[in-house]
Amino acid sequence: MSKDPDTQPLELIDIGVNLTHPSFANDCEAVLDRAYEAGVSQLVLTGTSVEESEKALLLCETLDLDAVRLFATAGVHPHDASQWSADSASQLRVLLGDPRVRAVGECGLDFNRDFSPRPQQEKVLEEQLSLAAELNLPVFLHERDASQRLLEILRDYRDRLPAAVVHCFTGEKRALFGYLDLDLHIGITGWICDERRGLHLQPLVREVPRGRLMLESDAPYLLPRSLRPKPKSNRNEPGYLGEVLGVVARHREESPALLAEHSSACAREFFRLPLPPR
Repeated sequence: MSKDPDTQPLELIDIGVNLTHPSFANDCEAVLDRAYEAGVSQLVLTGTSVEESEKALLLCETLDLDAVRLFATAGVHPHDASQWSADSASQLRVLLGDPRVRAVGECGLDFNRDFSPRPQQEKVLEEQLSLAAELNLPVFLHERDASQRLLEILRDYRDRLPAAVVHCFTGEKRALFGYLDLDLHIGITGWICDERRGLHLQPLVREVPRGRLMLESDAPYLLPRSLRPKPKSNRNEPGYLGEVLGVVARHREESPALLAEHSSACAREFFRLPLPPR
C-alpha cells in the first residue's frame, strides 16, 4: 500500500545553492545544519567557473564525508564566458569525472546583463553541451532574456543529452512551453515569492508537469520576500526553501507534502542522487 505524502515528514532537495559564496565563508556548517533541520536533506552546490566548481567539490568532500547529502555541478556561467580558455574544457572534464559532480553547469546565456559578449556566451555554452553529451551528464542551465536563442541552440543537442534543467526559471509562458516541448526540467526559486516581479510565475507553475519541476534556493540570492520573520542579514539560505515550497504548492493547488514528494523524487532521478540519510 502506498504511503500518504501528507502524513510523511517533508523532505526537500535544493538543486541550486551557491555555497561557495563569500557570505557563507564563516558559518557554512551552521547553514547546512539549519537546512537539514528544516527538512532539506540533500543539496546540489552550484559551480559557476572552473575555480568555483573546484571549491564546490571541495566543500562536498569536507562537509559530507559519507557522500550522501552534498553534490555539485561544474561549469562556466555565461557571465564568465569571456574567461574561457583552451584549458577550460579539459579542467572541467577532470571535475566532471568526480562522482560527486552530477551535472554540467551552471552554463547558458544571459542577454540581460551581457557581462560577456553574446557570441562568446554561445560558443562556451556549445562547448559545455558537447561535453555533457560526451559524458552523458545532465545540464544545469542559466537563461535571462535569451530564451529563443537558447532553444535554438539546445535543439541541436537535446537528443544527445540525458536531461537538462532551466535553473531559476523567471520567464514568460512562451518560454516555459518552449522548454517543456524540449522535455526540459524547470527549477523554481524564491523569485515566485516576489510581489514586484514574480507574480507572472504564480499561474505558470501549475503548467509544469510532475516529474519536470524542481525547487531551489539559489542562496544567498533571492531571499523569499514572503518569508516571515525576515533575517536581518537579508541573506538567503537553503533552510528557507520551505517558503518556496509553500508558495509553489499554493499556486499549483497541491499540498506542500505532495509537492515535496514529487519535486524531490524528480531531483533525485535527475541528479542520480542516493537515498538521503534518515
